[in-house]
Amino acid sequence: MNALHTILQKPISIPHDSSISHVISNLLTHDISRFLIEKNNESKIISEKDIGLFLLKEETEKNLDDIPAYSIANRLTSVHEDMSIHDAAEIMIDKKIGSLGVKSNELGIIGIITKTDLARYYLKNFVGQKRIGDFMTISYTSMYSQDSLNHVVSKMIDEKLSRIFLKNQDNEPEGILTFRDLFHIALEEGRSDTVIDNSDPAISIMFPRKGFLSESGFGATTAAKDVMNKYIVSVDYDDDLAQACLQMIEHKINGLGVKINGKLSGVISKSDIVKAITEIKETKI
Repeated sequence: MNALHTILQKPISIPHDSSISHVISNLLTHDISRFLIEKNNESKIISEKDIGLFLLKEETEKNLDDIPAYSIANRLTSVHEDMSIHDAAEIMIDKKIGSLGVKSNELGIIGIITKTDLARYYLKNFVGQKRIGDFMTISYTSMYSQDSLNHVVSKMIDEKLSRIFLKNQDNEPEGILTFRDLFHIALEEGRSDTVIDNSDPAISIMFPRKGFLSESGFGATTAAKDVMNKYIVSVDYDDDLAQACLQMIEHKINGLGVKINGKLSGVISKSDIVKAITEIKETKI
């Protein structure tokens, strides 16, 4: 049986009194998607999605430097190091979470596994077993690149999406937006007390900032096209599923566009890889 201790990673922690701006800066610096926060023997996890949800819903006038990250972190779900990778994958799917703490009887939390670790596991062990078309989602959610960040991120939160494709006025895909793409503008605009609305080319309006991606913050005055990534990484629906793992790992992203007959027609994500693991019968070693 392949146990979790064979693939776990050492958790990267931040001090419990870290600010949200500190967390965002370090997520970008370390190019990772989550941090462990420990306080009074309690372990919490804060992820890109947690920050994106906070930025959208919060309407505070506070600076990001003044808001403690611990206040928006979530309790870490933990399992024993001897649990099988297959069972851990099932827990992540059932609970709709992106990571698990791994603990031992003697030392407590000794590591963490994420969907990225499971993608690496799939790539190492299951080449040639499944096609991308077996697990992809046919169709994808899109919005217009000229839509406001508030509008686009609200759609992502409502439909529980980690990414959304953006199209031009001719309905052609021209970019993709993820929670990580919001971080640079959040650091820049989230430290300002005011917001400048340049949506009318004839006049600029300045008003006090209350919130971040909310209607009363910069989310209502910034277009998605100003933040989006214009490069859409894609694979073919008939490719080996392991190829999707390789592309996501190499590009450090959580999802890919999928083409059918050369046209963007769906998506494949790390969540789909985790689901594939739950459907492949384990080989005892």
